[in-house]
Amino acid sequence: MPAAFLAARKLLPSGAYAATAAPEVTGAKLGFIALTDAAPLMIAKEKGLFAKYGMPDVEVLKQASWGATRDNLVLGGEANGIDGAHILTPMPYLMHTGKVTQNKQPMPMAIVARLNYDCQGISVAQEYAATGVGLDASKLKEAFAAKKAAGKEVKAAMTFPGGTHDLWIRYWLAAGGIDPDKDVSTIVVPPPQMVANMKVGNMDVFCVGEPWNEQLVHQGIGFTAATTGELWKGHPEKALGLRAAFIEKYPNATKAILMAVMEAQQWCEAMENKEEMASIIGKRQWMNVPVADIIGRLKGDINYGNDRVAKGTDLYMKFWKGGVSYPFKSHDAWFLAENIRWGKFAPT
Repeated sequence: MPAAFLAARKLLPSGAYAATAAPEVTGAKLGFIALTDAAPLMIAKEKGLFAKYGMPDVEVLKQASWGATRDNLVLGGEANGIDGAHILTPMPYLMHTGKVTQNKQPMPMAIVARLNYDCQGISVAQEYAATGVGLDASKLKEAFAAKKAAGKEVKAAMTFPGGTHDLWIRYWLAAGGIDPDKDVSTIVVPPPQMVANMKVGNMDVFCVGEPWNEQLVHQGIGFTAATTGELWKGHPEKALGLRAAFIEKYPNATKAILMAVMEAQQWCEAMENKEEMASIIGKRQWMNVPVADIIGRLKGDINYGNDRVAKGTDLYMKFWKGGVSYPFKSHDAWFLAENIRWGKFAPT
């Protein structure tokens, strides 16, 4: 057993490791969006890891959007909602402070673990291929200005206001001299709907997690200008967020969930498991996506779709290596700072 997991076992002495601290309940409702970085929850369920730690009745439930995830967390598992979720890193504190909840009512939340680092993408419609845009977004300025001058709207899609994808695309555009609040219209599109919406011309650029950027390239609809690991290598992305009320009521169950998810993260990290992982998470009940649209970027092989191909990069999705699961406050500080920058939080 890896040393890191032995250390975690000491910190979280529950389930199979401590019969005296058995979970208070055998089930919980955890939400996920159809994204590769939800794999730890999918694998924990598929491999029987929740059951291993005393919670065989955990349900891992697909959510239609991040907005639906928020709404179901507000409801809670006992009211036909969910108790926790695979979630965009900033969402728990946006909810906790009432910034994104109905009537601005605070919804107490906690980030109990980080699920992954890296492997999101900023992709652009095929009509902009001639601009040569990549990490430097400034190459789109002229094309965007021309489109606006012709009376057409330039749309940049992300998945949730104030979430990671919103902040990545804003950072990228602004670094290239494109004001995301004035030069483009930002729109919200659920991750699984990104490719279809770009196909019919509903947006010019989007930011989303995998496998949707890779699928876009395979369908010839657009290309990836940059992966988010090229903006910040080793950046935190999704988290495991739980309702504070669940944690307070069921502390041992919380530990058991963590043990199952952390063991799944270790399994997902191993390169020798990537093929099996892709075949599992591609199933209809999880992402409903062909393995070919998942496996490349999962292993660090990136076809950007613009004649640029990178093999064996270190931009693959990390699930465990390098302390991924620990929710460092210093990581959250960047997202908080960017949300202050774009007006979600007032400077203090």
